[in-house]
Amino acid sequence: MNYNWNWSIFWAPAPDGSGTYMYTLIKGVYWTLGVSAVAWIIALVVGVTVGVLRTSRIKWLEKICAGYVEVFRNIPLLVQLFLWYFVFPEIVPKSLGDFIKSADPTLSTYWTAVICLGLFTSTRVAEQIRAGINSLPTGQSMAGTALGLRRPQVYRYILLPITARIIMPPLTSEALNLIKNTSVAFTIGLVELTGAARSMQEFSFQIFESFAAATVLYLVINTIVVILMRYIEKWMSVPGFIGTEK
Repeated sequence: MNYNWNWSIFWAPAPDGSGTYMYTLIKGVYWTLGVSAVAWIIALVVGVTVGVLRTSRIKWLEKICAGYVEVFRNIPLLVQLFLWYFVFPEIVPKSLGDFIKSADPTLSTYWTAVICLGLFTSTRVAEQIRAGINSLPTGQSMAGTALGLRRPQVYRYILLPITARIIMPPLTSEALNLIKNTSVAFTIGLVELTGAARSMQEFSFQIFESFAAATVLYLVINTIVVILMRYIEKWMSVPGFIGTEK
């Protein structure tokens, strides 16, 4: 292979005049983290709500939540992103659609990616919440009721705290998946990490250096997330109970 390696390319000025190629990658990391953080909050809030409602024993609520999960879980993420970006502004009321289409392109693509990734990930979180609650002995819920707690209080003080300890390891995987899934956002124009690496490759023709840097940065980000989640898992564990490392 006749390839001209040039690792100093990271310090060469980028064509957009904003700085070096390294600065372009750092901006990509900034957008990747920005999308991941807000989308994760949406995923947790919606996912926990849907997961709890799926175990509420209210049949019509369980069916609605099951439908929500199946719709967002069974459509490919990239298709959902295109639907949110290209189709959604066309089917909402014209004033809202015009507002969305006239918004700043960077903010428009950012919020589209956040909403899409947040709702997509929420279905996976919801299923883990549902599975975690259903894995608990029925005596847990009955004991709470016997103590005079109402159903929401049983979830708040008994079921959800224990479920959180059970599902923390798979939640770590979901957080990592969410960070990696942000890479699809460059298809609608958001220059996150993958988009920044591709931009660098197109202007500099140093393809291996560009994506090697992106690979290292993704590894660093995800390693930090794993360490953080393990710390939270250890912090939440109860000695001799669920969630304690053996």
